[in-house]
Amino acid sequence: MKKGIHPENYRMMAFKDMSNNDVFLTRSTADSKETLEVDGVEYPLVKLEISRTSHPFYTGKKKLIDTAGRIDKFKTKYAKFKK
Repeated sequence: MKKGIHPENYRMMAFKDMSNNDVFLTRSTADSKETLEVDGVEYPLVKLEISRTSHPFYTGKKKLIDTAGRIDKFKTKYAKFKK
């Protein structure tokens, strides 16, 4: 491995999923201007739109998509090209 290319300033940070308010702690080098108190200790805060606790792949909850309506719409739109 090349020397000197990896950051040295890792620190504990709080990551908050804004969709379900789940907070988890991990080490990171991300910049943050906000802080969050977790168990009496203040950590730099990074806000996330989606995380492992809210992503459909990890939760198993899928969004219902109206595929039948989309297929019919596509067929009627391109029916004029069919000969």
